[in-house]
Amino acid sequence: MKLSWQIFWHTLFWVAMISFFLFIFHNNAKLSIDATIVVVVIYGGINIGLFYLNYLVFIPRFLNKKRYNIYAIAIVATVILFGFGKYGVALIFKQYVLMRMKGQVIGFGTYFLNTVFTSLVFLFLSTALKFAVDWFLNERIQRDLENQRLSAELAFLKSQINPHFLFNSLNSIYSLAYQRSETTPEAILKLSEIMRYMLYECNDNKVDLARELQYLQNYIDLQKIRFGNKAFIDFKIDGKVETQQIVPLLLIAFIENAFKHGVASNPQTPIRLLIEVDEAHLHFFMQNKKHTNNRDESGGIGLNNVKRRLDLLYPGKYNLDIRDERDTYTVELSLVL
Repeated sequence: MKLSWQIFWHTLFWVAMISFFLFIFHNNAKLSIDATIVVVVIYGGINIGLFYLNYLVFIPRFLNKKRYNIYAIAIVATVILFGFGKYGVALIFKQYVLMRMKGQVIGFGTYFLNTVFTSLVFLFLSTALKFAVDWFLNERIQRDLENQRLSAELAFLKSQINPHFLFNSLNSIYSLAYQRSETTPEAILKLSEIMRYMLYECNDNKVDLARELQYLQNYIDLQKIRFGNKAFIDFKIDGKVETQQIVPLLLIAFIENAFKHGVASNPQTPIRLLIEVDEAHLHFFMQNKKHTNNRDESGGIGLNNVKRRLDLLYPGKYNLDIRDERDTYTVELSLVL
């Protein structure tokens, strides 16, 4: 909070408090206006000064620096000095402060103990406020640092996606070029469209779900070109996707791994991909037959990446079930959009 706003709120608080006590004393204690002003305004000002002496000087200079002995001495000395000072003011306004009913005068000892108690109350309030303010500031700083750390981590995770995807896709196009396939230019064009989306259209925290699903379709089309249109995938979308949004590049890792480590060329066991969407939820289901001789374990980067992004971006709002069985690999993801 800016200093000007702190001064404003502190001033507003004390004006409200003094006005409140002026009203209470004048109406309930049946004091005269002069007596009320002396008791509330003058002594209120003295106690407020004590409050800020502790708040702005003693705590920052001594208590925060763990100079506890000096802080204790400063407090004791201040309470005593303020006690004598208040008594001096009381002598000036003796008729308003020291005179009791029936003309009795309050003795120095009794009055001094009362001032000590009052001073300690204001010192306690200033100390409590200072600790509360510092605690909230530290909490906000910690939250900001944590948010910055998470943002940096998310940026790093997202930066991993493009090279990981590009590496896999270039491997596919390399295979086509090596075979001198006529579909190589079409594959390069598809890759260009996909990279344009990844680099320029998904920089926001969330993107339109329809656009993200189109990106998945483009990737599937690219893989079909790679397989010479002999890749079999049963891809279905159920529900309205036009008004929903999702974190970009969240689902692609599962599909990449299905093509990289699964069997896509058998029409009897196609890659099954089903996405169901309602107003607030998305259910992703994918299943593929595994290669019996697949020993490539390098695909873990993408899965670890997406798991971490889910933890950061959808905490408590997703359920991920991955079943790595003998012949099949199944992924089910339920997500609160």
